[in-house]
Amino acid sequence: MPDYGQMALISMLVNLAFMAITWWALQALNIEKWIKPGKVTQARALLILLTIAIGSMVSNFFLDYFLWSQQLPMLF
Repeated sequence: MPDYGQMALISMLVNLAFMAITWWALQALNIEKWIKPGKVTQARALLILLTIAIGSMVSNFFLDYFLWSQQLPMLF
């Protein structure tokens, strides 16, 4: 029986790690020139949503790949 608690903890940590990496990477963009005057709060919300979306996609890929690599020995 798989240990669901351990996998849940790993998934949460991987999600948070990739969201932190995504946030760090998005800080390299110079978005100030795209922001309309007085729309700073909306731009911050957009950055947060982009961070969540990109970080989730990358972490899901990483976790799926990890799961598939564990299931690969069952092929033989």
